[in-house]
Amino acid sequence: MSESKQTADQPAASPETIAEAAALLVPATSAGMPPTAQLFFAVVNATGTLARGFGVFSSLRLGVGTYQVIFSHDLTGSAYIGTIGLTGSVGASPSGEIAVVGRAGVPNGVFVQTFTSAGVPADRAFHLAIAS
Repeated sequence: MSESKQTADQPAASPETIAEAAALLVPATSAGMPPTAQLFFAVVNATGTLARGFGVFSSLRLGVGTYQVIFSHDLTGSAYIGTIGLTGSVGASPSGEIAVVGRAGVPNGVFVQTFTSAGVPADRAFHLAIAS
């Protein structure tokens, strides 16, 4: 059992604060996701063309190692998960790194940057998952 402890840095939450926070929670399913959760994904070629996806509207290469992926829903407040990977089912992917963030000014967009392992911008195929 865990107990709520008050410290000098962290005062104890009031019962009203706890009740307000609990009212904002959506109950999770046995799988851990709330019943209203949605998952979207995109698999994008190094050229920026969309290989496949779910709930994805378009993908576009903006420049070397920079991409924009547009989905059919507002993604504000979602989690963005990206990984470098081939778009097919066999082969070896080049090594590299990826950074993903919401697209500024585009609530249903994601901005993706891909790099070599040395941190140099490079075109890489990637997989993008959105938990919303």
